[in-house]
This record gives sequence, C-alpha cells and structure tokens, in this order.
Amino acid sequence: MRGLYSSKAEIRHKVFTEIAKMAFEDAPLSKIEDLPYEIVPGEIGKYYDNIFLERAIVGERLRATMGLPIRKMSEHAPLSEGIDASAIDEKYYDPPLINIIKFACHACPHNRFFITDACQGCLEHPCIEVCPKNAIHMENGRSVIDQEKCIKCGKCRQACPYSAIVKQERPCMKACGMNAIGNDEYGRADIDYDKCVSCGMCLVSCPFSAIVDKSQIYQTVLALKSDTPVYAAIAPSFIHQFGSHTTPELVRSALKAVGFEDMMEVAVGADLCAIQEAEDFLENVPKNQKWMGTSCCPAWSVMAKKTLPEYADYISMSLTPMVLTARVIKKQHPNCKVVFIGPCAAKKLEASRRSVRSEVDFVLTFEEMMGIFEAQQIDVEKVTPDDSLHQSSALGKGFAASGGVAKAVVEVIKKMAPEREIQTVNAEGLDECKKMLMLAKAGKYDGYLLEGMACPGGCIGGAGVLKDIRRAKVHLGNDMERSQKKNPEESEYLDYLDLITNE
Repeated sequence: MRGLYSSKAEIRHKVFTEIAKMAFEDAPLSKIEDLPYEIVPGEIGKYYDNIFLERAIVGERLRATMGLPIRKMSEHAPLSEGIDASAIDEKYYDPPLINIIKFACHACPHNRFFITDACQGCLEHPCIEVCPKNAIHMENGRSVIDQEKCIKCGKCRQACPYSAIVKQERPCMKACGMNAIGNDEYGRADIDYDKCVSCGMCLVSCPFSAIVDKSQIYQTVLALKSDTPVYAAIAPSFIHQFGSHTTPELVRSALKAVGFEDMMEVAVGADLCAIQEAEDFLENVPKNQKWMGTSCCPAWSVMAKKTLPEYADYISMSLTPMVLTARVIKKQHPNCKVVFIGPCAAKKLEASRRSVRSEVDFVLTFEEMMGIFEAQQIDVEKVTPDDSLHQSSALGKGFAASGGVAKAVVEVIKKMAPEREIQTVNAEGLDECKKMLMLAKAGKYDGYLLEGMACPGGCIGGAGVLKDIRRAKVHLGNDMERSQKKNPEESEYLDYLDLITNE
C-alpha cells in the first residue's frame, strides 16, 4: 500500500540507497556481491523465515536497480554478472521493464471463493439455494464450496447474510488493467509483455515484493559526478513526496546538493501541452475525428492504441509534459543531460523510445530519488531553501491529479474559441479507461475530450510515489493555490513552443 512504510518499502529503499552509495563512493562493482549481507545482516531472517531466500530476493532487486535482467532460479552465475555493461552513464532501459522474481512469488490463489469462520450454518443456507452448479454443501454444520464445481459467479457471496463468503484474487492480477498477468507452469505470476504497458500497478500491489522494475539510479549518479551539467525535470506530483514539510524551494536546494545544476517543474511542459492539445482538439474534432484522447499518460496512451488500434490517431499527437520540459531545458542548456523525476514507471518505458532518448536521459521515480538523497545523507526538510519557485501555472500543476489535464485543456480552449462548448470525460485506472474507450467507440462520447490516467487518482497515485494518495491530493491543491500564474497562457515559456515542437 502506497503511503505505508512497510517491510516491503524498507527493502526497496535500502536497495536504492546502497546502489546510489556504490556510485557515489566509486566502490568496485564486485561490491554488489556483499550488499545482500549488509542489507539483510545476521543469521535470522527479518522478512521471511529463510534468510537465504531474503538475500536471494535482495540480490535480484539489486540487479534490477542496476538495470540488469532478473536471473532464473536454474541459472548459476555471480550476482555481478553483466554489471560492467550497466555501470555507464549512457545506459538506457532494456526491456522488459517490469520483472517478476519467480522465487519470491507466493503463487497466490486467484479468483477463488471460499467460506470463512463467519459462516453460521444457518437454516436457510441461501448460498446453497442460489448456486447454479450445486457446488456448495453442508459439512459439520458449515457450508463448504467444492472448488472443482465452482464457476466463480459470486452469487453465493451476494446471498450470504453474514458476509461469510470471500472472493480471493491475486493482488497483481487484480491491479492489472490489461489482463497481462497469468500463471506459469508452477502457478507463479507471469507477465504477457505483448499486453503490458508498464504502468507498475502490479509492482505496488504485490505484498511479497516479488515484482520489480529496473532503475537508472547508478547511471544517474555517474552523470551527476561527471563534468556534464545535469538538470532535474520534476513532475507536478512531487509536492511533499520527500517529507511532510518540504516545499518546492527545499526540493530544488536538495537536488542541487546532490549535484544537479538546477530543477525545472514539468508543470512548465504541462502548460505547453495544454496549449498544444487545445489546438489539436480545435483543429480535429469533429472535422477529422469524433473525439480526442489526451496524450500525457504513456500507459493510457499505449493501452488505448493497443485496445483500439483503429482509433490510434484519436489520441493527441501532442508531446508529453516530460518531453516538452526536457526540450525547453536543452534549448536553454545545450549539451546538458536531463533527469525526469516523477511518480511513474511507464515514463521509463516512454523514455526508452528512440524518439525520446535524445530529450530525456534518465528517468527516476520519487522513491528512487529518495534513495539518492539518503545515500548522501540529505534531509530535504533541513536544507536551506532555494529562491522562490513560480515557474508554472496552477492548471499546469493540476495535471498531476485525475481530471486536471482535461480541465487545463478546456480552459485554454475557452480562451481560443469562446463559442465552443467542450464536454469532457475522464477515467482513472486502466480498467475504467477501457470502459471509457468502449463507450467512445460506441458513439457515446462524440465531440468529447477524453482524459485517461492509468493510476488511481492520476499521477499522484503512480507506482513510484512515497505518500498516500489522499494527502498528496490535498498538498497538490495547496501548491496550486500558491501559484502566481493561474492559466497555461500565462507561461513565460510560450516562446519556446514553436522552437521545440518543430524539431
């Protein structure tokens, strides 16, 4: 659960911090062989009953954090195998981005109904009466489900007056809006990469920490230590991610302390994106297409194109805020490198595209960035704040929450074409996004602007966040209120729009 510091979060944070330390300290790459013993010291397991299993899991997580592939249990090789190829500051993400550590997977049962101790063995036994396959019978005064006969219809659960019947679902499967997770021959989770869009929802939903994404922490630190200037492009959802009392000015100062030249809010790119998408909508709807989908969430965009390839052109061709911000930075500072820092696993997938690589050199989640801060023992709440930061508009910042993209685009359209009446619909979570798409295909949303967000609550609920979604939304609202600029048209970066979109 995001926002909860659990043993799973503790493992992840220790791994991120230790890999960052390796890079900062110029430790020999063979150091990775020792790290499982430093992260899980002693002779008694802390997380599982088996300390050897704990260290093996940590070892694979270390490899993924270095950008290396997860090994099969049947393979015998040093933990550091292949590490030389990843220990460079030009390393891109190699597919697959999201990986399952098979020996950490619990092979959870999925889509199973079973009767708990809450069963009272009542006289009416409605569960038996409603079952269409006679899969329920009484034993020792209690209802029992024959799993061989059960068709998982759920009628028994709906009928039970004591709520004694539970539906058990594998968390990663339940979280996956693409139905991309199935079983391997041993009943463990397995990802169909033809369906996966790297949203990372399975990653945050697995209670056994068996699902892991690759990282560029090591490579980012090498870049920070080089002579090449490195700039941070930070997503609008960063507010209070690094501490309850942090401000944008404190985060900017902390980033400079670890080696960044400066920080730019990706909300700057969001302002430009809102203008682009407004122009796109006015030009094409309904003249060339029945509706238009927003472009900023890569997992939603890829899902839409996979689900309805015949409507792929209906998704806005506007550049995403991440890419627009990176282009602004590189126009201002040629030959620099840009690190996108945000809540999103799918942004790693986006940045791995050849068309984006020249703009965004590295992608880190907030969780991974916290590992870099901790490696340098930087408490973001205690640094000296930088100058006041007012780069973007309130509506640009609002891209971080579900509904915020559509709201910003509509406000721009009102200025461009006051006579136009714009209707919008938004969905969060890929399951709901699919339903929205199907309704659009059926003609229910002709003339609409569709906003899709892969994560619950929008970007503030992404796979790489550190804070609870509800609190993050409150803090985001407060940051929007303090913004000196209210609308995207007030952006001081408007002159860059033609320069960076005609390349």
